Amino acid sequence: MQTNAVIATRLSDGDEVDRSLWTGFLAVALILVMASASFPAWSKTAPDSFADLAQRLLPAVVNVSTTQAAKEGSRPQLPQLPPGSPFEDFFKEFFEQQPRRPSRSLGSGFIIDSSGYVVTNNHVIEGADEITVILQDDTRIAAEVVGRDSKTDLAVLKIEPTTKLPSVSFGDSDASRVGDWIIAIGNPFGLGGTVTAGIISARGRNINSGPYDDFIQTDASINRGNSGGPMFNLEGVVIGVNTAIFSPSGGSVGIGFAIPSTTVRLVIRQLMDGGQVRRGWLGVHIQTVTDELAENLGLDHTRGALVASVIKDGPAEAAEIKAGDVILTFDGKDIGEMRRLPRIVAETPVDKIVDAIIWREKAEIKLSVTVGELDEKEPQVASRRPGGGNGQEESFDDFGLTLSEVSPGLRKRFELADDAKGVIVTGVGEGGLAAEKGIRPGDLVVEVNQDEVNSLSAVHDSIGKARQDGKKTVLFLLEGQGGLRFVALRLKEG
Repeated sequence: MQTNAVIATRLSDGDEVDRSLWTGFLAVALILVMASASFPAWSKTAPDSFADLAQRLLPAVVNVSTTQAAKEGSRPQLPQLPPGSPFEDFFKEFFEQQPRRPSRSLGSGFIIDSSGYVVTNNHVIEGADEITVILQDDTRIAAEVVGRDSKTDLAVLKIEPTTKLPSVSFGDSDASRVGDWIIAIGNPFGLGGTVTAGIISARGRNINSGPYDDFIQTDASINRGNSGGPMFNLEGVVIGVNTAIFSPSGGSVGIGFAIPSTTVRLVIRQLMDGGQVRRGWLGVHIQTVTDELAENLGLDHTRGALVASVIKDGPAEAAEIKAGDVILTFDGKDIGEMRRLPRIVAETPVDKIVDAIIWREKAEIKLSVTVGELDEKEPQVASRRPGGGNGQEESFDDFGLTLSEVSPGLRKRFELADDAKGVIVTGVGEGGLAAEKGIRPGDLVVEVNQDEVNSLSAVHDSIGKARQDGKKTVLFLLEGQGGLRFVALRLKEG
């Protein structure tokens, strides 16, 4: 009884040593709870095996086999023989009698509807005369193209199966994070259903394959033949379409790229509904906001898309967007960098009225824009070629730039239009600021610090005002072979 009483007292009242021990235990427990809340990824450990997931998903992944009819020049090549060789006529006759060989290629795809709709890459089926989908049980079914989109490299096929097919669904790629586990299934080198695993290595990769690049990068092994195959997360939903690899050798080096499912779903839905994709259109030419441009425009940091020019009668002009504006958000989506805007606009439904936040004259303003429809035809840009003729010139040593007012001789020399306005670049100093920014003779300076200039004195006035205002850069609006663009040139101190 006495022993029990002593223990009870210590647990209920405790001495100083016991209190410190309990305080320590509670502190450790609190730290563990806070850590688990701060780092939820601790609970997402690597699976012991991908076997159950792979077994469930493999039946919905297919091989895509294409055949392209033989074309002129597809016969075996005649070996190189010395001129006048007695074997020349023999080999020529032999090789000309050989049949032309059709070209074949293999890729991957996946079933998104049990009735037989298959998603793959456009480049897998491009130019194909016959397309065959091969199921996991080696059943071969002829496929027809429902629709294709070269801009995103996606295509939808339709097969007519005799039974209901297994299918997979799309997940939300935007919810995926760098470091998440993924598995890729495809047909590398024609070997059939092959499963590889890895993690998401990076997001938002631009590999210059098209205007809407936004790839997921992975270290899972992806090789030739994996194109068009699905990338799954651990929940078994498609978060990407494996499309490209970076490889000096042609084989996997752990750098593969997949189109995110957020893009795929929008494109595939339109292809299945109408066989083509309708994209939103804003009607502006844009450029990147550099450090110098941000400083000149009064932005706190580089962000948004700078409007270099506005297309006449386009949605932007109707919304009163102007050259020199910086588009910061569009339809509630932040434009962190310039190349995000074309993708966001393209994915916006045609005729939708959206809000855009614009940076103009060092302040944010909100405008409403009715999104138009993009004409997929590429605009033609006229070029200017130097000829003869001279005009009065003046050097601007701060920038390594020589300018001249437009004269008949210069108009002829650079093939300028009769109504061309501004001052013309007639010389660019080697190694100067203008050369570094890609300014070339023949470019027209239309504005300086957003003031229209048609004379050298107007250029001087704008530069002098910039110095008086304590600005460190001068903003030029130039019209060149690529259209209008802004360039910020730094003033020399003093």
